[in-house]
Amino acid sequence: MGRGAGRSALGFWPTLAFLLCSFPAATLPCKILKCNSDFWRATSGGHTEDAPEFCTALRAYAYCTRRTARTCRGDLAYHSAVHGIEDLMSQHSCSKDGPTSQPRPRTLPSPAAGDSQERSDSPEICHYEKPAAAPNYTHCGLFGDPHLRTFTDRFQTCKVQGAWPLIDNNYLNVQVTNTPVLPGSAATATSKLTIIFKNFQECVDQKVYQAEMDELPAAFADGSKNGGDKHGANSLKITEKVSGQHVEIQARYIGTTIVVRQVGRYLTFAIRMPEEVVNAVEDRDSQGLYLCLRGCPLNQQIDFQAVHGASTEGQGARKPAASSPMPTAPETFPYETAVAKCKEKLPVEDLYYQACVFDLLTTGDVNFTLAAYYALEDVKMLHSNKDKLHLYHRTREFPGQAAAAPRPQAPRALLGAPLLLLLGLPRVLW
Repeated sequence: MGRGAGRSALGFWPTLAFLLCSFPAATLPCKILKCNSDFWRATSGGHTEDAPEFCTALRAYAYCTRRTARTCRGDLAYHSAVHGIEDLMSQHSCSKDGPTSQPRPRTLPSPAAGDSQERSDSPEICHYEKPAAAPNYTHCGLFGDPHLRTFTDRFQTCKVQGAWPLIDNNYLNVQVTNTPVLPGSAATATSKLTIIFKNFQECVDQKVYQAEMDELPAAFADGSKNGGDKHGANSLKITEKVSGQHVEIQARYIGTTIVVRQVGRYLTFAIRMPEEVVNAVEDRDSQGLYLCLRGCPLNQQIDFQAVHGASTEGQGARKPAASSPMPTAPETFPYETAVAKCKEKLPVEDLYYQACVFDLLTTGDVNFTLAAYYALEDVKMLHSNKDKLHLYHRTREFPGQAAAAPRPQAPRALLGAPLLLLLGLPRVLW
C-alpha cells in the first residue's frame, strides 16, 4: 500500500443520515481537525509501504478521536472519522492493540508528478452543465445572527442554537453549528460548518470539508484539494481566495458553487445549486427537511423587524420593547450608530441592511456589518435572477401566513437539540 492509500484513507467514509440528538452542545472545541491532519501527515509522505506502519498510524488516529470524543458528540467529521477508522482497520487486518505513531513531517509530491488535480479529461458525466439545456439555479445563504435566505428566496432570522442541517440530498450534506455570541445573550452565530460531498460514480470520492472559528482550511479533511483518485476528480476543487477568510468550492459534476467565509470570529455560507440537485432525494416523504429548503421551524424564527421597529421609536438596544422576541446583549451599539455603520456598506435599505442593524444592536460586534455586506455580495455572484438580489418582505411567517410548503412542528424539547449524522439511523421529522 503506497501513498495513494494514505491519501484516500480519510475519504473512505460511510454514508450518514441526519438524526436529532438530545446531547447538549459542547462548550469545549472539538479537535477532530487536528486528528485528521495528524493522520494525513503520518500517511501521505510515502512512509506506509508496509501494513504494520499503516496500522500503527491508524491506532494513533483512533486514540486521538477517543481523546476528543466528549467534545465532538454532534460533529459530522468526528463520526465520519470513527466509522472510517473501523472500516480501514478491518480492511487491513489491523489489531486495535499495539504501538501508536507520532505524526511525521508531510512530504509534498513534486508538481511534475502528474497530480490528479491537474487532469482536465474528466468524463462527460462529471460536467453537469450542458450548453443545450441551462439548469435553473437556486441560492441559499446563512450569515450573521444567523440570517437565512432559503432556496425559495424566503428571508428569516432564527435562533437555531446547536447543530442544524442546512442541506441534505443525494449528493451532499451540509451542517452548521451556531453558538452564543456573548455570555448571557440569546444572539448566536455560526462557529462550525461541515460539508460532506458523497461518492459519485467515476467523478469523486467521498470528501469532507470542515471549517470552524479561526480555522478556514484551503483543503478537504484528508488534505486534498480535489475529488480524489477517480478519473473525474478535477470536477470537485477547492480554491483559497483570501487566506483564512474566503474559500470557494466548485463541484462541477453537480453544477454547484459554495462560498465559505470567516468574517470576524464567525462563518458565513452561500451556495448556488441547480433545482434538480436541490430536489434529488431518495425519500420524497422527507424531502427538504433542512433549513435551506424549508427554512427554520416556526418557533425558532425571530421577527427582527419588530426589534428594528421598536428601536426607531426610541427603544434602544439596551432597553428592548416588552414584546421583543430577542433579548439583547450588554455593550451593544446605540441605534443611531448601528444605522450609520450599516449605511456605509449597505446603502439600500433591504433585509440585508435591516439584518445588519439588528446584529449590531444584539451583539455589539462591528464585524457583523461585513458579514451582511459579503452575504449580499455572494448573492450578486451566485443568484441567477438579478431582479431578486434585494429582498424587502417580512421575514417571519406567522400562523396562517406560512409559505406554500408547510412544516410539521416537533415537540418543543427537541427543536433546540443538535443534529448528528449517524450510520443507518432513520430521519426524524420536525
